[in-house]
Amino acid sequence: MRRLLPAARACAALITLVLVSGCGQGERREVIQNKGSDTLVNVAQAWAEAYQTVDESVVVAVSGGGSGTGIAALINGTVDLANASRAMKDKEIDMAKAAGQDPQQNVVGYDALAVFVHADNPIESLSLAQLAEIYGEGGTATSWTDLGIEVPGCQDQEMVVISRQNNSGTYVYFRDAVLGKTREFRLGTRDMHGSKDVVDLVENTPCAIGYSGLAYATDHIRMVCIAKADGEGCVNPSVETASDGSYPIARPLFMYTNGEPVGHVKNYLDWILSDVGQCIILEKGYAPVNSVSCN
Repeated sequence: MRRLLPAARACAALITLVLVSGCGQGERREVIQNKGSDTLVNVAQAWAEAYQTVDESVVVAVSGGGSGTGIAALINGTVDLANASRAMKDKEIDMAKAAGQDPQQNVVGYDALAVFVHADNPIESLSLAQLAEIYGEGGTATSWTDLGIEVPGCQDQEMVVISRQNNSGTYVYFRDAVLGKTREFRLGTRDMHGSKDVVDLVENTPCAIGYSGLAYATDHIRMVCIAKADGEGCVNPSVETASDGSYPIARPLFMYTNGEPVGHVKNYLDWILSDVGQCIILEKGYAPVNSVSCN
């Protein structure tokens, strides 16, 4: 939880906890602990760094690990802010309340969950139903020829299906949005720890397909246009289509607090939702909560 740290302690220990405080005599810094979503970790770090110029008495300590990790820390009472790329589950809320916590949901932005393929893959679009046949248990699409294409460099045309580990909010959201509440992922997916790991593997694997937040897209892979249903027009992932809800796999991004935020945590969240904070999330490739004016 938030705590005051005397900056007069050993310099080495302070650098680990509060990088910007140095070894000033008698200085004190309030630390806001912020943990969770891998999708949000880069923008959370950017917010934390920028906030140093707003309030030098506060340090925001950011770490990733996945939405499930952040939510577990909130339940255990060891963080002030839990980043999540999915909503808390009912059972998690019940666990938190049983532990004396009162989770409060704060939407801080929106994300388009992009589907990535290798740069040489010619596929232009996929429907949610086709994605379900690729990723779902008992799915009928196991090779690229099942979709009527051949991928250069993919010797046997067998798909390399890349997913995320099950503590990831991205994993949970993709499963619910694409497979539904009752269908599980197929066996044999390559489950990666982080979003960047997904992108790196897709970039170097001609047979691959993977999914991750839009902000992790690079010039070395392709994003697939997604249709809600077979035969319908597809929508490309973008900040704009995440904002207006037209992209079929768009999602809100959350920061959870224990109870209504107060004090330094409230000030920090208010700043995140200001034009300055929302321009940072826009710069990082996510959609802001509201229209903002950025320089």
